[in-house]
Amino acid sequence: MPTISPIIKNILAFIAGAATVFGFAPFDLYPLAVLGPAVLLLLWLSADTRGAFQQGWSFGLGMFGIGVFWMHISINQFGGVGLYLAIFFTLAFITAMALYYGLVGWLGKRIAGSASRTMQLVTFVLLWTLIEWMRGWILTGFPWLALGYSQLGTPLQGYAPLLGVYGISLMVLVSAASVVSVVVSRFKTALPVVLMLVLVWGSGWLLTQKQWTTPSGDPFKVSIIQANVAQSLKWQPSTRQPTIDLYLALTRMEYASDLVVWPETAVPAFYHELEQELFPELEQELKDNNSDLMLGIPVREDAGLRYFNAMVTLGTVRNSYFKRHLVPFGEFMPMRLLLQPLIRFLDIPMSNFAPGEAERPLLQVAGHKAGVSICYEDAFGDEVIEALPDADFLVNASNDAWFGDSLALPQHLQIARMRSLETGRYQLRATNTGISAFIGPKGELVSSSPIFKEFVLRGEIIPMGGMTPYARMGNWGVVLIALLMLGVVIILRPAKVETF
Repeated sequence: MPTISPIIKNILAFIAGAATVFGFAPFDLYPLAVLGPAVLLLLWLSADTRGAFQQGWSFGLGMFGIGVFWMHISINQFGGVGLYLAIFFTLAFITAMALYYGLVGWLGKRIAGSASRTMQLVTFVLLWTLIEWMRGWILTGFPWLALGYSQLGTPLQGYAPLLGVYGISLMVLVSAASVVSVVVSRFKTALPVVLMLVLVWGSGWLLTQKQWTTPSGDPFKVSIIQANVAQSLKWQPSTRQPTIDLYLALTRMEYASDLVVWPETAVPAFYHELEQELFPELEQELKDNNSDLMLGIPVREDAGLRYFNAMVTLGTVRNSYFKRHLVPFGEFMPMRLLLQPLIRFLDIPMSNFAPGEAERPLLQVAGHKAGVSICYEDAFGDEVIEALPDADFLVNASNDAWFGDSLALPQHLQIARMRSLETGRYQLRATNTGISAFIGPKGELVSSSPIFKEFVLRGEIIPMGGMTPYARMGNWGVVLIALLMLGVVIILRPAKVETF
């Protein structure tokens, strides 16, 4: 594109990134998740290394700027810094995350900048997949808006039980590169590209017909309690007892269910404060009614030096799981000694949790083993699968009230659905203010709650057994494929490469 100025190219890349967001929930215009990256790939073909970096960064600014701008809500309302500073912190984070896409462009041109267009496209596709995976673990990870999430409900979702969400991302990028190949060849390569797309999407559809897991027990009844307690009131001393009373009242009407689930930190008190005054009586009620309860509550060590974000079960068995993957700045402060002034400035309630140390995220409840994740943990598929093959179903307890009525809520539900699809397990999703849900083993939304409304979601789930290929390999399947193919590209590339 030699006639288009660099500024216009960067603007086009920004618009492409912003448009890509509409491929995700709640919009679900999934073709945009293919066409947005296709625009960036097309721009990269005619760019030098500097231009490719700038265009990739612009794309990331557009995608994260639209897709995760909701972060400012929690920083403003619960960090107490004011709207303008909240927006500043959010934009700083967005700017940093956008650098990943700049890195893909820059590195791709360094590796294959003087190669054929086809080899360049292959290089960009493989690097994008690998760096999207790296974004999921560098500095504890931020895997939000991985391209694969956009394809729930499409034939490409068939790759999830095989290669996980990043495997779907790879297929999205292959599709985008195929579109670009047709455009740059002026439709001379249309036939082979169409055949490629038929192969990719047709294989995905065939994979959706595969039943990777099977029922391992009888259905059982579950009630999910969504009490809709406002986040601004949750930790105020005056609302502590009314909140507990509300959960108890809603729960006592659900004793016909085998399992009742409360959301993350549903109880605004430490476990030891209620261990004697409430739990023995409640536990006896549960036993008398052949029902179990799983509830979110902070747990403090006896010495009082550390406290944990926990899910605890009451009823037939009392056990607990402590959240292992904490949210930086929200649940713990990295480099705490260096950032002590910022900690005092933000003053976020309950923001100094310690990580749990359990080897596997499992809880025994209602006669079955549940694979448990707390809030943000469900964004990490390789951690969720650590509960398998023992887990008969999944539970995610969340509190998305931090983010108001924003894109965060449907985006987070979409992420949870991917975990069920990858593992072939039913999932119970309990949230404080919505969206609570029953999710099927193919990622289908069986039922869900309205947001910001007191609600009890009732249903049945079936224990499932067996292992999907993804549950066995994790993300290493797609990572090894991408690395091997990238190695071939490096070996075959021309000797001359561009410099920054």
